[in-house]
Amino acid sequence: MKDATLKQIATQLGVSITTVSKALKGYPDVSQKTKNAVIDLAKKLNYTPNSFAVNLRTKESKTIGLIVPTVDYNFFSKVFEGVLEEAEKRKYLVIILRSNEKLEVEKKQIELLLNKRVDGILMSLSNETGDFDHINNIIAHKTPLVLFDKIAKLVNCSKVMINDRKAAYDAVTYLIQKGHKKIAHFRGSYMPQNSIDRFLGYNKALEDNNIPYDSNLVYLCDNNTDFEDGYNNAQKVVVDHPDLDAIFAITDLVAVGAIKYLNDIGIQIPKQIAVFGFCNSFMSEIITPKLTTIDQPGFEIGKRAASILFDEIELIRNNVAFEFQLVELETGIIERGSA
Repeated sequence: MKDATLKQIATQLGVSITTVSKALKGYPDVSQKTKNAVIDLAKKLNYTPNSFAVNLRTKESKTIGLIVPTVDYNFFSKVFEGVLEEAEKRKYLVIILRSNEKLEVEKKQIELLLNKRVDGILMSLSNETGDFDHINNIIAHKTPLVLFDKIAKLVNCSKVMINDRKAAYDAVTYLIQKGHKKIAHFRGSYMPQNSIDRFLGYNKALEDNNIPYDSNLVYLCDNNTDFEDGYNNAQKVVVDHPDLDAIFAITDLVAVGAIKYLNDIGIQIPKQIAVFGFCNSFMSEIITPKLTTIDQPGFEIGKRAASILFDEIELIRNNVAFEFQLVELETGIIERGSA
């Protein structure tokens, strides 16, 4: 059976479609008697508003897009929770898409969301994103955009992030204060800003503690298979540097891969080699030994990014000028047994 329409309700009651519409919206220029009759019949016919038609009239979709590089990380599941909580509060739907760390997929996902005429887009960039024409195209379409986590400094929009350089600096300083001197860094791909900043934080901590930087102690993790990258690079580093005493990893999953290999060959953690992760994911608490890591506030990042996006959507709708926000959330060290 087809859904009831305003026209059907109006015909049965002998009133205009406009009167039915006003009655359902509670307009004061419709008598209470008519309102009651309209509401009763609407319930009887199981009438529901045509959201597509409403969106055409209001020029709103009540939908936003969320693009993430991967769904494999506990960090992004926390981001989802933050975004969805805020979206439910604002009565918005969220289309969640992933780029799978691929630039071409990211471009297609943006095109899809723009074609869907979403009211705004939240986005964390892929590891392959080195030019930003497709990101700036969102802005050219006058679609509000908020970048989070992996951001582009050259894109003019609001951003929500942590201070990756400081967090990495704190992590490596912590290892040095524990007495470690030969610290490897299992770094991320060369393009993402957060990977660059975590490497720079690692380097600065060594410099400030008079430990010479050695490029041979930096191992690349850019296969988008973090656990395997951590495991395989741990295999290499113990052969290349038998006197190694610590590893600082770009993500928890890389660190967990390293711990798995070190456990497999009987190296005592942290007595022989300490391991420090980044994110404070679910895995960090169930690996043995439990992983010392940086606490990255995924839920708060998602919630704050969504809140800013919804506010900007509302401001644009009301033709109110605003300035883009640059929000930097706090991190901290979670001390466990691996370092």
